[in-house]
Amino acid sequence: MIGTNENIMEANGFYLHTVPTKKFKTISITAKFKAPLSRETITQRALLQQVLQQGTQSFPDRSALQMKLDSLYGAVLTMDSSKKGDYHMMTVRLETANQKFISDESAIMDETIELLKEVVYNPLSENNAFIPSVVAREKDTLKQKINAVTDDKMRFANMRLLDEMCSDERYRLHVQGYEEDLEAITPESLYAYYRSMLREDQLDVYVSGDVDVNAMETKIKSAFMRDEEQNSVAVITESMKKQDHPQVIIEKQNIQQAKLHFGYRTNIAFGDDDYFALHVFNGLFGGFPSSKLFINVREKNSLAYYAASRFESHKGLLFVFSGIAPKDYQQARDIIEQQMDVMKNGDFTEEEMANTKELIINQLLETMDNSKGMIELLYQQVVADTERSPETLIEGIQNVSKDDVIQVANKLYLDTIYLLTNEGTDTDE
Repeated sequence: MIGTNENIMEANGFYLHTVPTKKFKTISITAKFKAPLSRETITQRALLQQVLQQGTQSFPDRSALQMKLDSLYGAVLTMDSSKKGDYHMMTVRLETANQKFISDESAIMDETIELLKEVVYNPLSENNAFIPSVVAREKDTLKQKINAVTDDKMRFANMRLLDEMCSDERYRLHVQGYEEDLEAITPESLYAYYRSMLREDQLDVYVSGDVDVNAMETKIKSAFMRDEEQNSVAVITESMKKQDHPQVIIEKQNIQQAKLHFGYRTNIAFGDDDYFALHVFNGLFGGFPSSKLFINVREKNSLAYYAASRFESHKGLLFVFSGIAPKDYQQARDIIEQQMDVMKNGDFTEEEMANTKELIINQLLETMDNSKGMIELLYQQVVADTERSPETLIEGIQNVSKDDVIQVANKLYLDTIYLLTNEGTDTDE
């Protein structure tokens, strides 16, 4: 249906994934560095991806780097940090025009690869340290990003839910880092960590677009060199706690709209047989405007400004998010829990199942129509250390039965309820 043709090879200490496709007129090269989530390193990684974008040895400031990108027909360089399950990823992505569509520009691809190599391996530095003024500036920028979470009450509530739900697990860690850790980071220590990341992280490089696989493999292999064999980061397994009763955390601030978030344990991850049914369960429960949560909490009872659910593919968690009037806490909580009971009892139709499957599959197809989305979907297999292509994922979803969804629903259990509400609200808890 999708026809994804992913070629994977191990070379020079990293995994190279080439994904030839004529769907895109651009060529995307994405380098993903994977390491276990760690409080000791998470703030450094968040800061590092900002510092690396500020210049290289050949292009010593952001302006010079941007001019080089512009000369490559508007190439776009982006970096970000993210977490999937118990791992932390730093992503470097460079997207450029395909030279096939530009006359007399056969060197674009070579220049693009050379620039990406420069960004990754030759950042602006001196005497084994990043430039102090750059580090200081980016520390301030990161501090602002960290503090901005407090102002976004939905993100803040989700962060606090994870703080409490995963208090003794890696997944609680904030991907943007911690303000209190910034002061101890020096230009020298950050550079030392950067060098260790190059040596020790698992590195996967993706190339997608209308490319010649053999030619691209040769070019990328010569650009990304490592001194030792690839480091396949060990699979992390943390035992899941199970409580007799969900913990309820209530916090109060001077806000008008309360945030009511639920955290469930699914104990189902990307590589598990039940993963397909979990996908369908989430679609029925809270993944779409046609879901139980949206219709019953928001539409029928007008209790929520929004009500939705999503699941974490690699950690075995499912979250419910809702924005409510502070006075409606107990009623909204009751109706959300009732919708879970509805799912456990199989109170949904085959037609609802069919419509939800169609929505999920269309969503996956739309993701694959975007170069960045396609690579993220393919990378799920790396994180899960399993082979499950997009085609397999779609086929699995198509084959999910009603009984499969009911079985998944009955595996879920409520771990934590988090309420962020108004200071004057009586919650009776």
